[in-house]
Amino acid sequence: MFKGVLLGFACYAAYAISDAFVKSLHGSLPAYEAVFFGAVLMLSALPFIRRPGDRWIEVFQARKPSLWWIRAISGAICNIAAVIAFTALPMAEAFALIFLLPIFVTLLSVLFLKEHVGWRRWSAVVAGFLGVLVVLRPGFRALGVGHLAAMVCGLSGAVSVVALRMAGAHEKRISLYGAGVIGPLVAGGLLMLPDFIWPDARQWALLAGYGLLAGFAGVLLMLATQHAPANRVAPAQYSQMLWAIGFGYWLFGDRLDWPMLIGIALILGSGLFTLMREGQVTPWWRRTRLV
Repeated sequence: MFKGVLLGFACYAAYAISDAFVKSLHGSLPAYEAVFFGAVLMLSALPFIRRPGDRWIEVFQARKPSLWWIRAISGAICNIAAVIAFTALPMAEAFALIFLLPIFVTLLSVLFLKEHVGWRRWSAVVAGFLGVLVVLRPGFRALGVGHLAAMVCGLSGAVSVVALRMAGAHEKRISLYGAGVIGPLVAGGLLMLPDFIWPDARQWALLAGYGLLAGFAGVLLMLATQHAPANRVAPAQYSQMLWAIGFGYWLFGDRLDWPMLIGIALILGSGLFTLMREGQVTPWWRRTRLV
């Protein structure tokens, strides 16, 4: 259990560093290009994800094809939105809005999985959305496409999680990972064609850091969930906020005011409570694929 949780923290550290690499592009490349090349490099994790007996064609196949397509499409939207959010917003602010994901999962689980949600989790949902209002402060500060992209990222990520739950615990890992990579690769590749810019040496280095670290994080997550239940590994994702605040301050000169810190605390607290509470009341087969 302890080893699994440590691997979870290492996984989300790798994800946070990967996000710092893509933020360093500062919009010098279209988001679609970053998504495409990042997905190409994430394919490097497939030999480690693949289990003995898995066939390579299963990267593109699943027992429930409709859910594979939902995961691929939602993964494409999530990746593109994340790149836009990280290049447009301070890292901590982007993460705060993306971390609405567990709250969106709760709402979608009620709609599509007919899951019962008690007053405690509904209270966490309300607290999370109050945190969003505190962070955004509509009418008091300028809002941009980055804010919308971060929330779209959280929502599309939640759709992907619910699709995983609907797929059940017997879907092959190579299919689940494949959908999450092939979707962004195809969508990013098609959308980048009209305004393609050939990356320079610095941009290639940043793209390599972004894609390879994301693939490495996927392998670490697989190892983490082999040693500990997914609902014990999932809370480690909130350590990304510490990395985001540190990177934002030291690398990008981001500054957070007190209202934003209070809003971030509300969002993180409600999301973490939702994860922990879900581990107590949600049947195991619906939460094994949570991360």
